[in-house]
Amino acid sequence: MDLNTSIEGTSAVIAIDGKLTVATAPELEAALAEIPETVTDVALDMTNLVYVASAGLRVLVAAEKRMLRQNGALRLLHPNDEVMEVFDMTGLVDIFAIER
Repeated sequence: MDLNTSIEGTSAVIAIDGKLTVATAPELEAALAEIPETVTDVALDMTNLVYVASAGLRVLVAAEKRMLRQNGALRLLHPNDEVMEVFDMTGLVDIFAIER
């Protein structure tokens, strides 16, 4: 998995390329942890995310909780149909702000 993080003012975008699995979830967790608390809008660009496993979902839920504590927002951008199916099956589609 490859991650590309860009921060501009109070907004950050992390582009995820590849698979978010038990092996790669710590990479995303570390990238999210490096985002300063002054950032109130975090977007995860999932255009090139091809698969998400339960370990990845855990990282996403933790990021959502962190942003809520900071009065910020987490947005998931452009997930493919397979990733959306996982969000649907787990009920997380009702938790996350998803922009198709």
